[in-house]
Amino acid sequence: MTSKLINSAPQQTWALVFEKGDEAVEGLKKFARENKLHASQITAIGAFSEVTLGFFVPGQKEYKHIHIREQVEVLSLLGDVAMSDQGPQLHVHVVVGKIDGAAHGGHLIEARVLPTLEVILTESPKHLHRTFDPETGLALINLGNGRSQADLE
Repeated sequence: MTSKLINSAPQQTWALVFEKGDEAVEGLKKFARENKLHASQITAIGAFSEVTLGFFVPGQKEYKHIHIREQVEVLSLLGDVAMSDQGPQLHVHVVVGKIDGAAHGGHLIEARVLPTLEVILTESPKHLHRTFDPETGLALINLGNGRSQADLE
């Protein structure tokens, strides 16, 4: 495990409220780009009319998509935003509950909101950066990334 203090000062915090029909992942990506987010935590609750989850298969270096085409409650949505060479990148996991109480979870690929999704997004004043890891096939947070401390502040 590695660690780095990324904030010892006050943080900026936004409340985002998605409405019926909004696409959650694209909305979060757009917000991250427009606000030039570099190191943020995301939490949310709400509901979706449909959702696509992803389960990463290491041997194939890709996500298996799991489509749920029914109303579900967002029981837990957690994630982060970090910079990559392509700009702000989301990494969000979600657990959703069906009407019978069954839960399904994974990486959030896409989701249609119904009736709402209430998001709290907290931005740190220091930046995180993702770099592609060829061994896993994923863009992983790199706390050093060959950058100086000044670059990360």
